[in-house]
Amino acid sequence: MSGRRRNRRAWKKGCLQVFAIGAGFCACAVFILSLVYLEFGSYWENIMGRTAQETVTNVPQQESEFPEVTVTEEEVAGNFYYRQLTKEDQTVYRELLQGVRDMKESITLHAGRSDRPEKVYEYLLYDRPELFFCDGSSKMTVYEDHTDFYPGYTCSLREREERQSQIETAVEKCFAGISADSSEYDRIRYVYEYIVNTVKYDETAPDNQNIYSALVGKRSVCAGYSRAAQYLLGKIGTECIYVVGTAQGQNAHAWNIVNCSGKYYQMDVTFGDPVFLLAESGEELPRDTVNYDYLCCTDSDILLDHTPSEEVWYPVCNSDDLNYYKMNGMYYESFDPKIILGAMNNSIYSGEQMFACKFAGGDIFDEAKGVLTEELLPKAAQNLASVYDLENVKYTYAEDNAHHKITVFWNYE
Repeated sequence: MSGRRRNRRAWKKGCLQVFAIGAGFCACAVFILSLVYLEFGSYWENIMGRTAQETVTNVPQQESEFPEVTVTEEEVAGNFYYRQLTKEDQTVYRELLQGVRDMKESITLHAGRSDRPEKVYEYLLYDRPELFFCDGSSKMTVYEDHTDFYPGYTCSLREREERQSQIETAVEKCFAGISADSSEYDRIRYVYEYIVNTVKYDETAPDNQNIYSALVGKRSVCAGYSRAAQYLLGKIGTECIYVVGTAQGQNAHAWNIVNCSGKYYQMDVTFGDPVFLLAESGEELPRDTVNYDYLCCTDSDILLDHTPSEEVWYPVCNSDDLNYYKMNGMYYESFDPKIILGAMNNSIYSGEQMFACKFAGGDIFDEAKGVLTEELLPKAAQNLASVYDLENVKYTYAEDNAHHKITVFWNYE
């Protein structure tokens, strides 16, 4: 999926010139860096996993033999989209899964003229990220009481086996960084950070609707990001649902809902990967950062810039006990300048690249941001200059009005 559009954030630059040791500090004027909306091309093939090319041919009734379905109900009972289907469509789902696993050119289905096997196929691909070799397209010959279904594939059986081996190698490399005694939340966070740090958003990437692009090619779009998260978390036993909808009122978008210790949380790995543009000054903003606003968040958080499809009932995500900022002492229910300045100084003492503070509401954020950016940041910069004996102290900060957050990047050079 493409067409992703970023939140508008006011990126600003701070600069503190140190003229002499022990002398006074002179703060340069703060100026705005333009972070414009990113708009990607209309990459509509396979959008939201829907069939890109669907040809339906109606022909007179013919006798047909249905192969025995070896995919059991128990094998697919835990699949989220499978559970949304009628009993009859669940049979079609299992027939499709069996057929594409064998890479059959034609699959005979218990579906007639009044049925929609293409919708069932769409649901199958949402549930099963391991079907990376299916391109989402299909053709059908429809009879009165059955359908011959012709799925499209991205590769041959031999190429599929080679790619599967590459995927398994990539998965082993990923999981090598997970501690055996880590909690389920720690594993979810690890997978989130791993994908953000290893995959580049690229709408021109080959196979960018599937896990191969993200895990092996390391370049993908939201479908690849989300399916990679679904695949990796599924490997370690964590339920991860592939969610479809739109982002910021724009084109189709995909993200996830994860089950952590029996509670459901929204998660968008794609939006966890910040896309920064060159500043007006010609200096590139940091790229190796992670946006945690979209890790284990609530429905109300995700609905700020996401709209899920109304065709499907998704689990309610109303718990904020895994809010990253709350868990890491970056969340403030009131504004105390001394506390904020102390937190900034501590981040400098620790040599952290980034400082973030998130406020409980818009009123608190509005109260804090002027004082924070105009008074507290220059004071923290003085401290930075003193601690690291710097003549030129620079910092970059962003005001995120939607999420009531200010993020600061320190420059220690």
